[in-house]
Amino acid sequence: MGGWCHESLRAISHTWIVRPEASSCFLSAPREFTEEKFGQAEKTELDAHFENLLARADSTKNWTEKILRQTEVLLQPNPSARVEEFLYEKLDRKVPSRVTNGELLAQYMAEAAGELGPTTPYGKTLLKVAEAEKQLGAAERDFIHTASISFLTPLRNFLEGDWKTISKERRLLQNRRLDLDACKARLKKAKAAEAKATCEGDTVPDFQETRPRNYILSASASALWNDEVDKAEQELRVAQTEFDRQAEVTRLLLEGISSTHVNHLRCLHEFVKSQTTYYAQCYRHMLDLQKQLGSSQGAIFPGTFVGTTEPASPPLSSTSPTTAAATMPVVPSVASLAPPGEASLCLEEVAPPASGTRKARVLYDYEAADSSELALLADELITVYSLPGMDPDWLIGERGNKKGKVPVTYLELLS
Repeated sequence: MGGWCHESLRAISHTWIVRPEASSCFLSAPREFTEEKFGQAEKTELDAHFENLLARADSTKNWTEKILRQTEVLLQPNPSARVEEFLYEKLDRKVPSRVTNGELLAQYMAEAAGELGPTTPYGKTLLKVAEAEKQLGAAERDFIHTASISFLTPLRNFLEGDWKTISKERRLLQNRRLDLDACKARLKKAKAAEAKATCEGDTVPDFQETRPRNYILSASASALWNDEVDKAEQELRVAQTEFDRQAEVTRLLLEGISSTHVNHLRCLHEFVKSQTTYYAQCYRHMLDLQKQLGSSQGAIFPGTFVGTTEPASPPLSSTSPTTAAATMPVVPSVASLAPPGEASLCLEEVAPPASGTRKARVLYDYEAADSSELALLADELITVYSLPGMDPDWLIGERGNKKGKVPVTYLELLS
């Protein structure tokens, strides 16, 4: 794209150098611009397709700037850190490695555990959480690095490279248009003066002594204006050629915005992929942490990662769960069907309670951990019910002749 611009600049520069006689016309461009602003001069209009290309390019530039700035805020919420990274980038120096908030929290937790007692229940838990936060911080660092390379860098390259070239060529086109309009105005004035001189030469002469001299002056003025018209027409042809050439260069650059959109679309897919990987890693790390905490205490804290809960319909029993759906799946504690101290129930002997059953839609795939659980597939419908004494984070699910425990957070209970 940049090659077109440089070739156009060289061609135009050569034209200006070999045509010094046209400088008087082109120096009137500022005056032409002022007269246009005040409505005192005609303006050469661009065609509708060209105007649409200009509007599309401006819109692309404006939205690219907004998306770039907000993505930078997403990746680095600290404005001081963003300013520091900007300065390092402008100085072409490597940005120093910065500890993420998760890694800093992990460091504080580990130090607290060491001082409060790493063998105490609180100290052990602090160490486990610190390790998880450290993993989260590392995942965040990888996400920021990947997103910066695959998404932010192409957007910056467009704004600092292609867009600057487009803007430069648009300014040149504006100057060529002003030159063209100035030549048109000069030709129009020259033709008007020529016509006036011709009319004065055609008037009936008087019989005074100065009659021959009047004829000579009129003929001389008419010839001068005729030469001026010829020069103005020549300069207009040259200005029109320069304008058409620059318009073609600018048009090709503006049509290249379509390729920019394709490139940004590919980068957007890469950004979504990296963000998905990041959140999947976070979920996996916290799920492992939740299992560790649950195994050490005999139960996992219910609903820790439930993002959006809705009140469920009337409970199936006095101990049925109170949430019908969740935005993120959480594996609750793997507790037995029977209360502590009692033998676990045999699934083959379990029967639906007299209070009835309900239908539920599966939100996420779930892989059964053992034979007492029922594997689930997203979007399938199953029958669920609760039994007295069950962990409130679990239900009994039935699909055909199969049954087993299913986690509530993977289900959307239907009315």
